[in-house]
Amino acid sequence: MPFQRKDLLGLEDLTRSEIEEILDTARPMLEVFSRPVKKYPTLRGRIMVNLFYEPSTRTRTSFELAAKALSADVVNIAVSTSSVTKGESLADTAHTLEALGADWIVLRHSSSGAPAWLARRVRAGVINAGDGSHEHPTQGLLDLFTLRQRKGRIEGLRVGIVGDVLHSRVARSDIWGLTKLGAQVVLIGPPTLVPPGIERILDKNPVHAAEPPITVAYDLKEVLPVLDAVVVLRLQLERQKRGLFPSVEEYSRLYRLDSERLREWGAKPDLVVMHPGPANLGLEISEELANSDRSAIREQVRNGVAVRMAVLYLLAGGTVTG
Repeated sequence: MPFQRKDLLGLEDLTRSEIEEILDTARPMLEVFSRPVKKYPTLRGRIMVNLFYEPSTRTRTSFELAAKALSADVVNIAVSTSSVTKGESLADTAHTLEALGADWIVLRHSSSGAPAWLARRVRAGVINAGDGSHEHPTQGLLDLFTLRQRKGRIEGLRVGIVGDVLHSRVARSDIWGLTKLGAQVVLIGPPTLVPPGIERILDKNPVHAAEPPITVAYDLKEVLPVLDAVVVLRLQLERQKRGLFPSVEEYSRLYRLDSERLREWGAKPDLVVMHPGPANLGLEISEELANSDRSAIREQVRNGVAVRMAVLYLLAGGTVTG
């Protein structure tokens, strides 16, 4: 059945089969990296606009490379030098871009819900590139793709998400994606950085499993031995001003990952370590571990292009065959 959506707003909205279709479509997209000319003609004549109200390097560049690999034209809007500084609203900006022929608007915004709000007001497709602390769906998809690539499956895995869960849109997309594909999620961090009751996030869309799909732990050392993979979140240092943890040194002592700790704390030999980037090296993860064989961080960056190619292809009406 064709992927029948105009927009990609979050993994909460997608079914398991839709998520799997995106992941299956991304697999052949990886072949673009081995081609002498890294392009397919699939979206020739289409226009994608990157509209980022927050700074970004990885996500914006990844979307640009994905669109160009499918032969679409790309327009990058620098909000700091656009008419937004003169008071132009998000809707006005989007309508202007749509009138100029945009087929998709890739939106990053500090307000949770901004992409969904925009999608109801424009004919162009809207792709959420991160909204407030709500979701970052393509990051969640590339995490799923990378984990499935490393482990061969998602079903039955136990995945830890460590750090500032409270403010992380990546964590929320990972939670939705992992649980819909049958993994168990363990949220780990200081009590002040793990939202109370977040283990009940699935209540409106329950996942039927023998064990609770989401659990919370505050002691990384205690739960590390049972994990098959761990997603280390960026510690948002700007939050330290609000006193949500005593000090970065104390946080690092309890939650930083490095190879020595993995050995001492009994991590599985095949534990996969992931990070959405950019990492505070030495604080939440050591540079040595980030560059080790356990780490899938570089694969995540490469896979991000293939996953975003798949998203654009399917939103354009493509289907997976075979």
